[in-house]
Amino acid sequence: MVHPVLLAGLAGAGLLAATKGRRRLQLSRAKHPSLGGHVRMAKRIAGQIPFYEYAGDRFFRADDAPEEVAARRQAAFEALGATYAGRFAKTLALTKEARAGLSDLQFTGAYRVPFQFSRRVRETLGTGAFLDRSEGAEVIDLDGNRLIDLTGSYGVNLFGYDFYKQTIAEGAEMAATLGPVLGAYHPCVADNVRRLKAISGMDEVSFHMSGTEAVMQAVRLARYHTKRPRLVRFAGAYHGWWGDVQPGIGNPVPADRTLTLADMSEKTLAVLAARKDIACVLVNPLQALHPNKAAPSDGQLVSASAPAAKVDREAYGAWLRRLAEVCRANGIVLILDEVFVGFRLARSGAAEYFGVRPDLVTYGKTLGGGLPVGVLAGRHELMKRWRDERPVDIMFARGTFNAHPYVMGAMNAFLRRLETPEIEGLYREADAVWDARVARMNAALAEAGAPLSVSHLQSIWTVHHHAPSAYNWMLQYYLRAEGLALSWVGTGRLIFSLDIDDALFGEIVARFVAAAKRMQADGWWWHAEDATAKGVRRRLLQEAVRERLGR
Repeated sequence: MVHPVLLAGLAGAGLLAATKGRRRLQLSRAKHPSLGGHVRMAKRIAGQIPFYEYAGDRFFRADDAPEEVAARRQAAFEALGATYAGRFAKTLALTKEARAGLSDLQFTGAYRVPFQFSRRVRETLGTGAFLDRSEGAEVIDLDGNRLIDLTGSYGVNLFGYDFYKQTIAEGAEMAATLGPVLGAYHPCVADNVRRLKAISGMDEVSFHMSGTEAVMQAVRLARYHTKRPRLVRFAGAYHGWWGDVQPGIGNPVPADRTLTLADMSEKTLAVLAARKDIACVLVNPLQALHPNKAAPSDGQLVSASAPAAKVDREAYGAWLRRLAEVCRANGIVLILDEVFVGFRLARSGAAEYFGVRPDLVTYGKTLGGGLPVGVLAGRHELMKRWRDERPVDIMFARGTFNAHPYVMGAMNAFLRRLETPEIEGLYREADAVWDARVARMNAALAEAGAPLSVSHLQSIWTVHHHAPSAYNWMLQYYLRAEGLALSWVGTGRLIFSLDIDDALFGEIVARFVAAAKRMQADGWWWHAEDATAKGVRRRLLQEAVRERLGR
């Protein structure tokens, strides 16, 4: 006869195992089915993909195009290369000189296009990394070429470069008598705090030197006050390059305390309602443009990219409000990461635009008035860095250059300008203006017969490629030849500044269409009649497997 105590123990162990099993299954179901939702699997797969490249004629016939099409592509490629070499000579020369000692430049240069094409593209269609000056919405390189800027300076350039030249100059003048004194504050800091509290609706703020640092501080505070270890991020979302918010590819160590769940999912809400080990949920509102997907990049553009549905402001706002309710009911801190979109969608950011009230909010980029900055704003009880009842148990966070006088001065100039009638008018008309511009661009592309379209979150755009082609990434080089400057992610992200008027936008549309027509005429969008995007990706996967097996 089995002893009752042993029976009870076995029953308890079985119950515990069943509970853990249900919890694990619930978590698994809340993950997005893509590799973006399974970051460990994505990292393992990435580690198995070997390097190989298309050499010789294969570069132009990766899709088994007819010889006539391949010859047309090659002639166009070499002609475009000659154009680049002549037009951008000084800029390319300095870029080549600097590349050997500048690791960032080596990385961005290598990943502008899929790796199979990268070396030959770098050799023939090098992209210059240096500029001489900016004037309005244009940037001028070392050769005197004027390009309309669609890079947005990674999101910093919201109101136009002339705007930030003024805020930087005003900030420098404001701080000049104090100089680079650190530790003590310039008086404008007090005004910045007042204005940021009003904008965010929060009790307190802290200053940092980057958006990544602001996010680090937000997560650390959430863990400190909840006494819980885990954070939740959504599939595809970017929150800086700190390890805990960037699990998977790009992070050399596992982020074991990070859960990557599906955005806009009832199953995710069920996990948040059930678990007691989650400190915070991070939301990047930019994901409204492409839920559960990483920011698009031409470096990964190996086939067609599916067109996205129009951003549904009401639906995404409703999701965020439900998320906030579930988080608060379970003691989870909701962090709205507005480093990128803050001040771009509305004066009070995405919180205002989507109608959600977070517990903590991070800002950066444009808020510095053109200088490096990160800001965290939050409720008093979450911003506090010590416990009254446990005075030695502190939450430490400092930074040498936090609240640097020159940064604070430029920020103050920026914040004061937000209250001008001109800026208020830009915000008031933003949705209507950018909806109309997207419609205008899409109509022009359709009329030209180009297999392209664009989608947007106001002034943040993504280009969608409809042709099942392995060469869609070539468009960025035709656009540059037409005088449009794109960032290193190419057509995956276009960021417009709000000083672009209708006349200049019309010029952008004309150049975009001209680039598309040239690319089409040069045969890059040729594809077999039965070709599909899935088929192109399958072909590339089969190539990688053969290379991995040494066949």
